[in-house]
Amino acid sequence: MAEQQTQQLEMEQLTKGSKIKKYNREKQKQARRKELETMVSSIAKKCVTSMDDQGKKKVRVLVTMVDIILSRLYDQGVYVKESQWEELRKTAEYAQKNNQTLLLLPAHKSHIDYLVINYVMFRLGFQIPHIIAGENLDIPVLNKLLKSSGAVYIRREWGDDALYKAVLEEYISLIFQKGCHQLSMFCRRNTLTFSLLIYYYNPGKVLAPKLGILKMVVESFAKGRFSDCWIVPMTASYDKIMETQSYADELLGNPKQQETLLGVLGSASVLMEKMGRVDVRIGKPYSLKEWIKEQNELRGPLDILNEGEQKSTVLKSLGYRVLSDINAITPVMPSALVGTVILTLRGRGAGRSELIRRMEWLTQMIRAKNAEVVAIPGMTTDNLVDRAIAIHDQLIGQRREKDLLEPTFYGIDRFELSYYRNQVIHLFVEEAIICASLYTIIKKGGGKLDQRMQFSTLLDEVTFLSSILKIDMIYKPGTIKDNTHRALQWLVDNNVLYFDHENGWVGLSQVERNSGRENYDFLCFLIWPFIESYWLACVSLFTLTPPIRAPQDKPVYVDNSLFIQRTQALGKTLYFQGDLSYLEAVNKETISHAFSRYEQQGVMVRKSYKQPKVWSEVALDTRYIPERYNSYLIPEGRLWELAERIGKFRREGKNRRDNAAVSSRVLKLAHDLAEQNNQSSANQKMLLKNASKL
Repeated sequence: MAEQQTQQLEMEQLTKGSKIKKYNREKQKQARRKELETMVSSIAKKCVTSMDDQGKKKVRVLVTMVDIILSRLYDQGVYVKESQWEELRKTAEYAQKNNQTLLLLPAHKSHIDYLVINYVMFRLGFQIPHIIAGENLDIPVLNKLLKSSGAVYIRREWGDDALYKAVLEEYISLIFQKGCHQLSMFCRRNTLTFSLLIYYYNPGKVLAPKLGILKMVVESFAKGRFSDCWIVPMTASYDKIMETQSYADELLGNPKQQETLLGVLGSASVLMEKMGRVDVRIGKPYSLKEWIKEQNELRGPLDILNEGEQKSTVLKSLGYRVLSDINAITPVMPSALVGTVILTLRGRGAGRSELIRRMEWLTQMIRAKNAEVVAIPGMTTDNLVDRAIAIHDQLIGQRREKDLLEPTFYGIDRFELSYYRNQVIHLFVEEAIICASLYTIIKKGGGKLDQRMQFSTLLDEVTFLSSILKIDMIYKPGTIKDNTHRALQWLVDNNVLYFDHENGWVGLSQVERNSGRENYDFLCFLIWPFIESYWLACVSLFTLTPPIRAPQDKPVYVDNSLFIQRTQALGKTLYFQGDLSYLEAVNKETISHAFSRYEQQGVMVRKSYKQPKVWSEVALDTRYIPERYNSYLIPEGRLWELAERIGKFRREGKNRRDNAAVSSRVLKLAHDLAEQNNQSSANQKMLLKNASKL
């Protein structure tokens, strides 16, 4: 890098008509090298852990603190499955003999994850793992304590910073190359091997994997830096997440608060709460070497280091394999069941007896999917319902009117409560998409023969909706047709739908009709908030229309952050005016995923910049710029057709039966926002101009 920078300086000097003398050139190169070495030292000091003999006391202090915190916060205990940990122990013993590393890959649900995972590893005799953590957690005073316990602080984004990437890659490679032997003085009795922890961000459900660190591990293996490592999917499930309020605020568009020591200590009031229990689960460990060997056999010879497309395919496959493993081992907590039931019932509330009945049904359906529902010995379903309501008394309210015939409960904060519903959706995503697809005909009403659909038509609708939602949803392996057949058969077996194989008709079963469509509606309620988000994101693209006085055939670029803020403001307006059914539709994370999907489909385009900071701006592809009539946006053209197609799957509401009225309200709001694009564009040009001067 010093050589490259010196060459660049030479080129600049040549353009000015001068030349660097050989002596001065070497001097310049050495000066640049010293600057780079200083930067390397600074990067390493920030991220490298300080796990050593002096750190033993700090670890004991931290473990004592965590013991107190967990026993107060999760008063009903931290639970593990002995058989899973015994299998991990055997894998670790084998890995230690062969100087190999355990790569722990848990889903990230709470900051408590860091404490819980380390605490369980320590208590069960494993070496405390290195934990990849964002720099925002590098909190004064606590940072030294956490670094001595394995914290590796990294930037959330490093873009094209080659030096930072090189240092981090070398550190990760050394961790896997040295293994336990590097830190043998720190190993407790029965400690088995060295571990690395990588987190996937998770606002209630698993999302598309972030592959930055995993990419470094795979590349390091491909370069022969280490012989093998063992991938270990993990998850920690909670009756209650202490950060759901801050998650909800952030996803609603409020500024994210930077963690500080004062903030952490300020949350100590939660230690007075009783948040139930924690359940830690571990998937079956498997060899990275063997997995890549299988990929070679499946896809043909792979050149991961030199073929970028092959590397991308392998990384995505591994990332989604891990997410699938995490979904498979994640138990459903009783609190998640109650939250899901409350959010998937029609009406303003539910009686206690109805909550109990639906919770029993949902428990039965989840177990029919071969998934685990956490059982608490000695507690009946009604006890579990009462327990969940007590734990979530700030999210689930009880009607206090004196003349009510039975206790009636409702969701106080449905947006925050949706965090718990999202913990269930992965189990039923294919079935929910089928039900939402069938809803396109069911919502039109009529008799039984009017509310059925040919399987071929249903498959077309399922294919479209599955493709739209592919970033947000994790599907089971297999073709869309095979998955649809399997999910449809499950719905038939559970008396939700019928399938006339001979004539190809699919519709509601008579049992489901007789029950008031409650199970069918439950599945639709799971997926509808996400459909609403994608519809909102689609209609918000109308706000990217060039202003009236601007050329209509040229895209107008708008700052991406501003565009997302506008979209959320549009969504909140439509929600409070009755044109959206769910406030969850303005979820910032889901909206961002929707825009990424539309970018993949060529509906919108993006430009990215690195100065004065990393940012981007977005615009409509010219093929999707909406049409105008007498200066007003009209519901025609390719973009409106896409919005209409997605809108078919939305939940029907009293304000949405008149499509013309909806389109006029939405397009009027979009028109007003689009007229601000000239000023936005001017501001962006000024920003770029100032950045180029810098």
